[in-house]
Amino acid sequence: MTSEQLKARSKQFALAIIALIEKLPHTLAAQIIARQMVRSATSVGANYRAACRARSRTEFAARVAIAVEEADETLHWLELLEESGLLREEPVRLLICEAGELVAILAASYKTASASRASRTRS
Repeated sequence: MTSEQLKARSKQFALAIIALIEKLPHTLAAQIIARQMVRSATSVGANYRAACRARSRTEFAARVAIAVEEADETLHWLELLEESGLLREEPVRLLICEAGELVAILAASYKTASASRASRTRS
């Protein structure tokens, strides 16, 4: 996957989360989860974009690490939505799957960047 494809995928993920939030009930718990989830989901793409503009491998790795954390946090909120019964629909399950895939892709990118940085330090 190219960096442009991952940028587009993370943006589509954020847009899907925004659309999902509109389906939530107007309960206190749902609204709190919605606020947290929209922050973390939109932060995935923002931090990945910042990583792509990084001036060094260290900066790239740091930004990607944040994107991993935000994707994993979004996964947590999605799981809470489903398991609490606040929203049990196919889109939630699909977004859980997408969040998991984004975590895996970004974590692999972080490991590659960190390994590359470590090998340069040993040289």
